[in-house]
Amino acid sequence: MFRSLKTTLGFLGCTLLLAAAPFGCKKADNTAAPTDKTVDPNANPEKPKTLSGDVKADGSSTVFLVSEAVAEEFKKKEGAVRVTVGNSGTGGGFKKFCAGEIDIADASRPIKDTEAEACQKAGIEYIELPIAYDGLSIVVNKANDWLTSITVAELKTMWAPEAQNKVMKWKDVNPKWPAKDLHLFGPGVDSGTYDYFTEAVVGKKQSSRGDYTASEDDNVLVTGVAGDPTALGFFGFAYYIENKDKLKVIPVDGGKGPVEPSHETIANGTYAPLSRPLFIYVNKKAFDRPEVAAFVDFYLGNAKKLSSEVGYIALPDAAYDLVKARSDKRVTGTAFKPGVSTVGLTIEQLLQSEGSAAAPGAAPAPGAAPAPGAAPAPAAAPAPTAAPTKTAPAPATK
Repeated sequence: MFRSLKTTLGFLGCTLLLAAAPFGCKKADNTAAPTDKTVDPNANPEKPKTLSGDVKADGSSTVFLVSEAVAEEFKKKEGAVRVTVGNSGTGGGFKKFCAGEIDIADASRPIKDTEAEACQKAGIEYIELPIAYDGLSIVVNKANDWLTSITVAELKTMWAPEAQNKVMKWKDVNPKWPAKDLHLFGPGVDSGTYDYFTEAVVGKKQSSRGDYTASEDDNVLVTGVAGDPTALGFFGFAYYIENKDKLKVIPVDGGKGPVEPSHETIANGTYAPLSRPLFIYVNKKAFDRPEVAAFVDFYLGNAKKLSSEVGYIALPDAAYDLVKARSDKRVTGTAFKPGVSTVGLTIEQLLQSEGSAAAPGAAPAPGAAPAPGAAPAPAAAPAPTAAPTKTAPAPATK
């Protein structure tokens, strides 16, 4: 009886204690409570922030194919970021870029001194990032059965300023060719492709005849040549690859025999002098925006794959590593010295210039061969002064 009463009282006491405190009836714990609470990092994981905002790119119609492909893939990853890519030409892109209207300028040539000065006056710093390699392709209509190769000298005869209203038929270039009308198609004067072609072929940037059908849209040029049996035109290699069922590509003789553009000949520099690097230029201030930084990082991480998919030639892995380091460190300015020609620049020289900031045209490293078609400059020679450019007459569309 006593034991039963004791048990009942004990039960009631414990019940009262449970009502008074949430810890129940248990043996006292003399262990001191910890002064700092340990937080489990996985207890309340923060949701990753969703990127949003706009990224604006414009410029080269050649680089447009790569940037468009990158934008489409990036959209799958970051759907809330709106990326717009225009193709107003390299020159047109730099005008917008140096005016602060866009974040990224697509360019099929290095930035010009005048463009760099415009950016400097506007307080815009830029980061130059090579992304791929291209070979300008000379194309004719599929019906053309007389042209099997062409020399740089013959191209100059066609395109030089003095050819305007004089070299009007194929036989005016080479007497072995027919007395058929010569219809020329090419990029407009704002195009980096036009700049590179005129420097490589005519010998001076922005110098050519003006009586040719011009367009900043390479698809217009493709359609023009494909629909004209006596036409000849030029544009980036990827546009030829995309339309090779409609066009005939012509091997170019730069002095060592005719060479047809291909992934191999462009990569090893034997397709000279019409091989060239492609770039994007990023506004450094825009780089501070997370959406721009994420897009550029994605671009560089996928440039090798996507540039190859659209028809261009990827840089070596070591070059992409250097370009990524340039981006991560926000290295501003251009690696190319004023007035030094970029014609004949090989991928190897691009790698060297990115690694050592050597300008194209400078003497190659000991044991390195000069670019095909490019005369190596003496190591101690100062950079030549840039010749004033001459704008071609407004092109007349046929």
